[in-house]
Amino acid sequence: MKKGQITIHDIARHLSLDSSTISRALNDSPRVTAKTKEKVRKVASELGYRPNLMATGLRTQRSKTIGVIVPWISRHFFSSAISGIEQVVYKEGYHVIICQSHDNYKREVSNTFALFDNRVEGVLASVAMDTTKFDHLTQIKDENIPIVFFDRYPPGVSACRVVIDDFKAAYQVTEHLISQGHRRIAHFSGPRNLNIYRDRFDGYKKALKDHNLVMDPTMVFESRLLPDDGIEGIKYLLSLPDLPDALFCSNDLTALSAMQYLQKDGSFSVPDDMAIAGFSNSPSTSIIKPGLTTVDQSGEEIGKAAAKRLIAEIRGETDRGMNEVITIDTQLIVRGSSCRK
Repeated sequence: MKKGQITIHDIARHLSLDSSTISRALNDSPRVTAKTKEKVRKVASELGYRPNLMATGLRTQRSKTIGVIVPWISRHFFSSAISGIEQVVYKEGYHVIICQSHDNYKREVSNTFALFDNRVEGVLASVAMDTTKFDHLTQIKDENIPIVFFDRYPPGVSACRVVIDDFKAAYQVTEHLISQGHRRIAHFSGPRNLNIYRDRFDGYKKALKDHNLVMDPTMVFESRLLPDDGIEGIKYLLSLPDLPDALFCSNDLTALSAMQYLQKDGSFSVPDDMAIAGFSNSPSTSIIKPGLTTVDQSGEEIGKAAAKRLIAEIRGETDRGMNEVITIDTQLIVRGSSCRK
């Protein structure tokens, strides 16, 4: 390997340390012990590491670039959010670098350092499903780069976040299903280490409780909410001795795949045998028959609001690192998949 190719990630692997620790050591951060700094500098010298402008804090000019980290560019919500972000930043003279984590922690860390190397002036991020350590996100702030989270945010990292009220939206979906006469309402949840799926699950539970319905834990199926998970989940529900009469899914992908599986041979009717509701209002929800009841998350508006806030922080028009919460309204979209005739 050529010396010019050595990065802090190589040093981190060599020492079995986090890349953020390596960066702090090279920047003489008081958060790193003198012993660790000495080890890092020794290995850096042996490997031929040469710091870039960001790593040494020597950035002398503005890049007019904003970094965006999302789990999946292909998902309707995130593509809509990116559209909103781009509309705002382009008008303000900025360009966007988009990275996707594929809901993978290591890839998200790599994305973060790629944005460092590209000298971004600010970061907009929605954290990966697998992310449970947040040093790489804290380091963005340590490098004096403003960061704003949208949709998914990490606990314990002080920064503005732009979100919807997932609890309220899930409550409304569940209450709608109850209003249609459904009493055994199942739920497809995502991993509840993520704020969005935890809040949607809690909203579902609260609606049941408020209407004197008991939540049956056997009717809650947790997964990564990919299309195949919808099929696996509906097969599981069909194996239960007492079938649910309604299903609330934490995203549209699993709702659509579950509904298509139920209707594939014509022996099962949606909503007569089981009502189904999703979350996101992706384009296909209005095309499928019957149309899928869902929640419109206003992804484009979330992207616009997050971008406006980040630019204000970059320009010093508002304080950075404040735990301010900007909440964007949602809308329950009722279609045929949940309405009894």
